[in-house]
Amino acid sequence: MYKPDFNPFILNDWNDFCAFLGMNFFKSLLTVSLALAVFALVGFNSTKENEKKGPKVKSIKFGQIKVDGILYEKDIVIEGYDVRKRKKGPSKPDRAKYDHTPLTHHEEIPWDCKVLVIGIGMSERLPVTDKFKAVAKKKGVTLILMSTPEAVEYYNKNFSKDMNAIFHITC
Repeated sequence: MYKPDFNPFILNDWNDFCAFLGMNFFKSLLTVSLALAVFALVGFNSTKENEKKGPKVKSIKFGQIKVDGILYEKDIVIEGYDVRKRKKGPSKPDRAKYDHTPLTHHEEIPWDCKVLVIGIGMSERLPVTDKFKAVAKKKGVTLILMSTPEAVEYYNKNFSKDMNAIFHITC
């Protein structure tokens, strides 16, 4: 479609270019396609970014741990994106043997992961039973045991959807 006052060598904007080529339909199609491509890229990056972010441990001190703004004064278990208090009742019968309530396979352990980070206390005094370690090995779960402050740092830096954690917040 030729306009007598239109100079094809001076294109002021995208609309002039498309009018010159008679491509209004294609212009709309291209605009929608570009918008969808940008949305898909932004959405994809946001999804990957959110996937990387798990519960964030903000602070840890003897007897207290703060996760995502919530203060806990008991040992905690992080399973995926959920945080709960550790229920160590099933391990209490073994307390006399270890002089401390150990971490045993009898508790509600978040086994549905590839890596289980365990903070074994500020002074590394939480016993982890051999049976617990054997169950982890049998399930194909890699255990990372370290002092709780080190475990928290490791967890925060390396979180993935395949990682769970147990943090003992005292001795």
